[in-house]
Amino acid sequence: MIGIDTLVAAAETDAVAWDESGLPTEVIEAAARAGVLGLDRPTACRGLGLSAAELGSVAERLGAVCTSLRSLLTVQGMVNAALDRWGSAEQQAQWLPVLTTGELLAGFAATEAGAGTELSCVTTSFDPVGSDYRVSGRKLWVTYGQVADVLLVLGRASGGLTTALVETSSPGVTVEPVHGQLGMRGTRVAHIELDNVSIPATHVIAPPGFGLSHVTGTALDHGRYTIAWGCAGMARACLADAVAHASTRVQGSAVLSEYDAVRSMIGRGWVEVSGARALCERAAQERDAHEHTALFTTVAAKYAAARAAVTLSQQGVQILGAAGCAADSKVGRFFRDAKVMQIIEGATEVAELQIGEYVLAGGVR
Repeated sequence: MIGIDTLVAAAETDAVAWDESGLPTEVIEAAARAGVLGLDRPTACRGLGLSAAELGSVAERLGAVCTSLRSLLTVQGMVNAALDRWGSAEQQAQWLPVLTTGELLAGFAATEAGAGTELSCVTTSFDPVGSDYRVSGRKLWVTYGQVADVLLVLGRASGGLTTALVETSSPGVTVEPVHGQLGMRGTRVAHIELDNVSIPATHVIAPPGFGLSHVTGTALDHGRYTIAWGCAGMARACLADAVAHASTRVQGSAVLSEYDAVRSMIGRGWVEVSGARALCERAAQERDAHEHTALFTTVAAKYAAARAAVTLSQQGVQILGAAGCAADSKVGRFFRDAKVMQIIEGATEVAELQIGEYVLAGGVR
């Protein structure tokens, strides 16, 4: 994992700049060379074949230094996972090797103005024209959409919700860069306009009607898992910075850590970080064992870890004070990023309902 070590070291020094101007192309290429874009894909697809636990460990390390770098792992992994599970043998042979190695970059284009949490409301259309399809619609907040070579697009066909691969070089694709959003500012986000884009039928993934429940569901599950670990890393890093500052910063006649309120805040933070990480570890174990409960545990892990990242980044800013509000503050950057984690790949409120329903149905053991 020498490549991962190098990426982490680079992020420690350059993440502030990346947050301002976007993750540089050379860093994306370095991540691809390090195997970050295909960590858990089979070696037959030129991946590293890592277990879920090993994938989580890398996501945690990247999340502890730069959310935008971890998000690169997440979005490429989402598209890879969907193709690996639902693509035909021909589609897998064509796309998985080049996506796994990062020769092509992927984006996941699902969200629309009227379809965020409720993706079944998408209006992007897949209209048959001979043996091809014409795709029209407008997708919002596509992570790495500015640099993606191909998009996994969720839309609507006559047979139901559908997903297909759309190459961004195709006529009719317009990429609109987005800047200045609350968090994840380094992720080269874009809105994507699809105007009567022609794609071959061979780019459609799985039968119509499987687009949301199966293909998108697989992508989102994979995304939640790596986000959960990334948030655990983010929360751990914020706790470490808060402890370091509180142990050395003199306020009045005492070090900050001597104040009861500060010690209590740090104690509560440690408990929240530890609980979230334990759920991540449980999700990893269940995913590696192919247990049917892994889907639920992943939702719970992402919920707990995102909440921990929000809590610990907020506490970090509070303890660091003015230093936490500075432009180069890691806890300040994570404070913005963490809130976004409670929205993407399953909003907090939806996760709470899912967890509650599962518990009431007797699913917890």
